[in-house]
Amino acid sequence: MSVLDRINVGIVGVCGGYGRGGHLVGVFNALPPFHVQALCDVDRPRLDEANKKLGVAELYYDYQQMLEQSDIDAVFIATPMDLHVPQAVAALKKNLHVLCEVTAAVSIDQCKQLVAAAKNTKAQYMLASNYNYHKHVSAVRQMALAGLFGQTYYAEGGYVADCKGLAELTPWRRRWQVGINGISYITHNLGPMLQWLPGRRVAAVCCSGSGHHYADPRGVAYEAEDNCTMLGKLDDGGQIVIRCDFLSNRPGIGVYNDLQGTDGAFETRCGAPRIWLKSRKPDAQWLDYNAIEGEFLPEYWKKSIADADGFHNDHFMVMDFRAAIQGKAPNPLGVHESMDLTLPGLVSQLSIAEDGRWIDVPDSRTW
Repeated sequence: MSVLDRINVGIVGVCGGYGRGGHLVGVFNALPPFHVQALCDVDRPRLDEANKKLGVAELYYDYQQMLEQSDIDAVFIATPMDLHVPQAVAALKKNLHVLCEVTAAVSIDQCKQLVAAAKNTKAQYMLASNYNYHKHVSAVRQMALAGLFGQTYYAEGGYVADCKGLAELTPWRRRWQVGINGISYITHNLGPMLQWLPGRRVAAVCCSGSGHHYADPRGVAYEAEDNCTMLGKLDDGGQIVIRCDFLSNRPGIGVYNDLQGTDGAFETRCGAPRIWLKSRKPDAQWLDYNAIEGEFLPEYWKKSIADADGFHNDHFMVMDFRAAIQGKAPNPLGVHESMDLTLPGLVSQLSIAEDGRWIDVPDSRTW
């Protein structure tokens, strides 16, 4: 089937977590020529119930069966983190396009398997890092590309939220997010940072933690330390810092990301975004970010505001996936960009196990 006429999509992982797979049904179907043809989930009763509202033609309870039997051109993977690579590789081997939820992989060996599969397929692989499409992330990227921050050399961010209850509701989080020491969920921070530091990658990291102070409801101590902090060296000498705290008893502040350059600074840590640009405020005083943002929003954001069509960052992400499949634009989060967002976190887990030793982050482009 020509991808210009119709792109049939199969979605795996419809019912778990935040219901990401189910949510993306509407997103895909709102962006022709995408058409959600099949849904797959191991939870048969919940999938059957969910599809009463979703109305998708084909239901599967086995992923391999969906790949073999359904007339699909692409898959969206929204399953637990450890399944992302096996399921992506299986699809790529059949030359099916893959849009995969974060993170890309849970081990360096898995990363190598994914890169090898992506090199030996005609299909596109794209990481579904939708945080890259947030409004302020998109605008600040345009400002950085325009040189308004001068030479950017430092970025700092964190993800702070008490997820102990969530880890009980979705057991895979107990294993893969709070059951591993180091930074296990990095893309919401590193994704925007590398958007603002274009052309650069994290070349080495070290990681340390604050100790263990909490146990799960069964009295088993969490393997992750309460607060883990990763320091990263960029390949051009710049620096990043990422904090991850999913366990501390406290009100959450969610995701924040900051940027520093020779001629400007941007912060979200204190609530509403704040910005300083030397070219507009030479006396180093904060500017009204909201008054500036509109000048630098990409056209897709401006259109969504003008049309008042309820566009969300997921729509923009799927639009880029469509453009990559159709050959209309480069894939912004292809397999190597996905590795740039995944490998530093995996290497941080090695570093914290070795008392914070600096460890080089491999560049998948050399594999």
